[in-house]
Amino acid sequence: MPESVAAYLAEHPKMTGVLFTAMLLLTQAAPAAANAAQATPGP
Repeated sequence: MPESVAAYLAEHPKMTGVLFTAMLLLTQAAPAAANAAQATPGP
């Protein structure tokens, strides 16, 4: 078992792209979810 994340990514270079894409999607989804959760004042 790798000792660190850096060692794991050195052994599995494709996972770098997977993690980057996942982080990119999460950074885009969080503000969208926050905007959808805002309360809209009604009449």
